[in-house]
Amino acid sequence: MASAESANAPPPPAYQATPGSILHADKEFYTSIAGAGREQIESFVLPIRSGRAWKVPAGAIVRISTPEGPQVGDLNIWRLDNPRERFWASRTRQLHASHLSTFDRLWSCLPYFRPLCTIIADSLSGYGVDHFGGRCHDLLGTRCDPYVNTMLTGDSYDFHCHSNLTRAVLPYGLTEFDVHDVINIFQVTGLNDEGKYFMEACPAKKGDFIEFFAEQPLLMALSTCPGGDLSAWAFGEGGGGEEGDGGERKR
Repeated sequence: MASAESANAPPPPAYQATPGSILHADKEFYTSIAGAGREQIESFVLPIRSGRAWKVPAGAIVRISTPEGPQVGDLNIWRLDNPRERFWASRTRQLHASHLSTFDRLWSCLPYFRPLCTIIADSLSGYGVDHFGGRCHDLLGTRCDPYVNTMLTGDSYDFHCHSNLTRAVLPYGLTEFDVHDVINIFQVTGLNDEGKYFMEACPAKKGDFIEFFAEQPLLMALSTCPGGDLSAWAFGEGGGGEEGDGGERKR
């Protein structure tokens, strides 16, 4: 029978790898990549309430930053030459954590199942766990979308992250059906005492960043969330929406 001591011990993580598994990033290797010299091949600023997709060669580093201050972003990732292989948020969450940071990897869906990219730097890695239980770079939730907004509020709005990502990938031959669960970068979230999802204001300041090393040739798409820094955001009754009608707050 189990002892009282073992019965009170917290359960271990469900997914644990043996030494040498590719689940564990080589910290020395990726630290050296993060600190090596670079040649910039592309740079752009994404306007608020919009989306953009771009190609990433294998071996390149992608830095996503907040050049003007706090802003949440919703990121989708596909293998460039085969968009059926795309980011698998739920398995990544199981393998690593509910919120990602340096040396965590973003895994692709079955049957491919391999790292699409690895996080090599994160200026918010020290955020930790706040007094509400919130953490940064969220995998608990997903993108905002017009369908849930209409269901909850009866209102129509077409600049949700789902809509922005859909428009962003159309020039690359993809459609709404290719948009998938995201990593919400710079977003602080958690689960309350009732197990319900909550969001907090974005902690990023001007110049904060997260960097990804592309393990495969990728197509990435990013939406600047219409919630902005999420300091004024809610769905449904009591949310105090854009017109004070209890709908979703947008910036």
